[in-house]
Amino acid sequence: MSTVVPGRLYLVPTLLAPSAPEDVLPARTIAIARGLVHYIVENAKPARGFLKALGPAVPIRNIVIDEIGDTPTPARCAALLAPARDGHDLGLLSDAGCPGIADPGALVVAAAHREGIAVVPLVGPSSLVRALMASGMNGQRFTFHGYLPVKPDARAEAIRRLEADSQASGGAQLFIETPYRNAALLSALVATLKPATRLAVAADLTSASETIESRPAGEWRGRDPARYDKRPALFILQA
Repeated sequence: MSTVVPGRLYLVPTLLAPSAPEDVLPARTIAIARGLVHYIVENAKPARGFLKALGPAVPIRNIVIDEIGDTPTPARCAALLAPARDGHDLGLLSDAGCPGIADPGALVVAAAHREGIAVVPLVGPSSLVRALMASGMNGQRFTFHGYLPVKPDARAEAIRRLEADSQASGGAQLFIETPYRNAALLSALVATLKPATRLAVAADLTSASETIESRPAGEWRGRDPARYDKRPALFILQA
């Protein structure tokens, strides 16, 4: 009686901004992604756009694309991994950047490990790593916090707490915001942080309009925060 060898779960990085895949992704990543016909994705529409840009080996209509959902249950994760149990390689795709980081794909990856399915991370753009590399801040000790609170008082308290944590540890503190609230967050950071605390903003990473600025919070005062409005951005502070 033959035993089916499980397929692999490839973690496929996608683009951070509109660009040609070959300008951002390594040839091996593109080659593997082009050959996969089973995908688990955060959202189907951007996934189809990315796969179409890659020039897949089969027509898009023949590629099986299953959405993860916001918080997949263990049963849903198991169902998504069914092709791998049947011996087919799978791709995991986020909306932007690396899957499994700040998206629900991490739950699928954990399920794959529990089932003994090999997980293969492919090389591609990570906004966290690119921003930290270019910030001049501590790349040996850092924490990613996702989104800060939206309400002004809670947001200011969170900023003060991150600054205090950075002061105590020497580590960099990374966080993001919905693009249309970038200006409000930047204004809050400038108003709340001590003047000497360093603040970096990395926006539109990998695109033609990419900007990465890193300076003490006091030097951000008087600069128009609206120029970051509606631009995907990552924020880093270090006291």
